[in-house]
Amino acid sequence: MKYKRILLKISGEVLGGAHGDWVDPDALDEVCDEIEGVVKKGIQVAIVVGGGNFWRYRDNKSMVLSRSTSDALGMMATMMNARLLEETLQRRGIKVKALAAHGQPYFVDDYSPEKGKDLLATKTVVVLGGGTGNPYFTTDTAAALRALELDCNVLLKSTKVDGIYDSDPVKNKKAKFFESITYDEVLKRKLEVMDLSSILLCKENNLPVHVFSGQKKGNLLKVVTGKKLGSLIF
Repeated sequence: MKYKRILLKISGEVLGGAHGDWVDPDALDEVCDEIEGVVKKGIQVAIVVGGGNFWRYRDNKSMVLSRSTSDALGMMATMMNARLLEETLQRRGIKVKALAAHGQPYFVDDYSPEKGKDLLATKTVVVLGGGTGNPYFTTDTAAALRALELDCNVLLKSTKVDGIYDSDPVKNKKAKFFESITYDEVLKRKLEVMDLSSILLCKENNLPVHVFSGQKKGNLLKVVTGKKLGSLIF
């Protein structure tokens, strides 16, 4: 295996399927298929899940809500997705635990780096909700933070495209693909693969980021086994 312990970032929209809203049972199962395949290879897996299928600040700016309140709703949305992943993986016989910043025992247990690392060491999948626990930060930043706290070897960003381009490949058929790219180049070009604060955090701590398409079956396993796939930020 190329990586022993990974942090997988999954957007909430992926769980929403084709429309990206609410939860599509088939999409949820497909995500868990990918996770199960990696777990069976002995990889230690931590997952940060977004909440955009339920709530996202930028989609609800017209409502009279403070940014802090809107982000709090978004953090609760990620906890819902964390529980959904936990329950679905449990039904498959996989050891898994959902944790979250500002967790509550009835819903999701409270997160700490020590608790997360102890669970990973016992080959328990750790699903992380609640973002960073603070407003104004995205779940991309939460993924970088948790990857560092949990001593992960890499941050894997699952997306709808097959890696990093200099422009939207859906809109621009001539978009340039980057098999590898430095943190500085991502920042200079202001590429939108992840928010820039998360890239800075990874750069400052030498955490590699591997961006790949999560839409193709088997891609996650290919990435962790070292197959040439997607784009690497280093």
